[in-house]
Amino acid sequence: MNFFQKLTGHFSTITRHRHKVIAHCAKAGILWQGLRHDLSKYTPTEFIPGVKYYMGDRSPNEGERMDKGYSKAWLHHKGRNRHHFEYWVDYNMKSHKNEPVEMPYNYVAEMYCDRLAAGKIYNGDKYKQTDPLEYFVRRKSSRIIHPKTSDEIEKLLVITANEGEDAAFKCIRQKLKSQKKV
Repeated sequence: MNFFQKLTGHFSTITRHRHKVIAHCAKAGILWQGLRHDLSKYTPTEFIPGVKYYMGDRSPNEGERMDKGYSKAWLHHKGRNRHHFEYWVDYNMKSHKNEPVEMPYNYVAEMYCDRLAAGKIYNGDKYKQTDPLEYFVRRKSSRIIHPKTSDEIEKLLVITANEGEDAAFKCIRQKLKSQKKV
């Protein structure tokens, strides 16, 4: 793949993904979060490696990890985007270790929208409503995530697999509405 193909491919992928997330966030009742979703992917720290390691069928961060042993783009991304559970790690004063903390629900909702959009973009016409749950379960044992956050996102993915995404969006809107009343 030449430079121009990688450039246009990466730009197209992240933009199509972002637009799907915006649409999903609108359905979930968090449009403002959707409009701000993944803007850091357009910064030089993330965009340049994204083009360099663009593969088309998976995240360029994997290519950067294979090359360098880590992904500077991912470290930048997860540190600026609260919809990633990796953002929600902090020092625990009791254990003296960095540990996952529970994500606020509005970011769990955005994470759900992100997972759904990623599955649709990367799987294309082969996408099935069970794909996001299967991806989540496949990587569950290696994930460092707060148990309540894990349970919340898995619940939404199970609803999607069994009843469809509209049922999951309804669940999200109801939970967000109930939180506003408190």
